[in-house]
Amino acid sequence: MPAYNPCIACGACCAFFRASFYWAESDLATPGGVPHMLTDHLQTHYLVMKGTNCSDPRCIALKGVIGDNVYCAIYARRASVCRNFIPSFENGQANERCDRARARWGLPPLDSDSWTRPQPDNFPKAA
Repeated sequence: MPAYNPCIACGACCAFFRASFYWAESDLATPGGVPHMLTDHLQTHYLVMKGTNCSDPRCIALKGVIGDNVYCAIYARRASVCRNFIPSFENGQANERCDRARARWGLPPLDSDSWTRPQPDNFPKAA
């Protein structure tokens, strides 16, 4: 049985941080890039995912219930800021930013065991 990915039951980072990135990552400049229609202009050469540039952020691409079952509607097309975010202990080290986002949503910090638990029987199967 494959290892459980705790991010599938989290989504806290997508509803805590501003997701800004260089405009050329959008599909305006890069075929298959971040859908421009899901972004807002941030500053000269930067875009931001809609819903993340405010005091109570939640990325427009985040679907589902935080802390229960979530997914990114544009996962394959997500920006580098999202691709480069390393959840706590995915690589064996804590990530203070991940821990803060999870705390905001009342979720405990991830630990090394978070990545080795088996998937629950009712876990959605990959297509």
